[in-house]
Amino acid sequence: MSINVCNDRSMASITSFPSGVSGGSLVLISEQTASSSATIQFTSGIDSTYKEYIFKFINIHPETADANFQFDTSDDGGSSYDTAKTTTSFRARHKEDGSAAALEYRGNADQAAATYQTLAENLSTGNDDNGNGYLHLFNPSSTTFVKHFLGRFTSYQHSEGGNQDQFTAGYVNITGAVNAVLFRFHTGDIDSGTIKMYGVV
Repeated sequence: MSINVCNDRSMASITSFPSGVSGGSLVLISEQTASSSATIQFTSGIDSTYKEYIFKFINIHPETADANFQFDTSDDGGSSYDTAKTTTSFRARHKEDGSAAALEYRGNADQAAATYQTLAENLSTGNDDNGNGYLHLFNPSSTTFVKHFLGRFTSYQHSEGGNQDQFTAGYVNITGAVNAVLFRFHTGDIDSGTIKMYGVV
């Protein structure tokens, strides 16, 4: 039996994949830009068209220092956001002056059958500070399974004075369809930033 090995040059020479191979592509469904917004909600476009949705967070800036960036989901088109979640979270952080660093489980950012989920903690309001990341939501229209998600968010942390890279995963513990998603800070408004929602083909 022979083994085929690729190197960088041969991969760079590929111009197309066989018909049965797909790398997946993103379809931009909608985007919203915050301007002192209490919340940003996506109440349409989340349906059975796609099995995976990705939300991208670009230059998210809080109104209030040490605010936590959060999301919640709805099964009634955004009339209420109260779907229970079971989640876990950890982060890596490093102070700007190099005096401290850690890789740590974040027990205060996980949930056990609760609602709003934190994606990033303690963001800074500094003029040049912001946060960026993404959230994957899998098969939200399923009426058989719970809805898994995973997120990653990098930001400047106000209280620690340095970078943090926070990872979150879990599931929305309902078998009904999730059809709306809300983003907010746990205190204060979203001063500025853009959130884009994509479907994955």
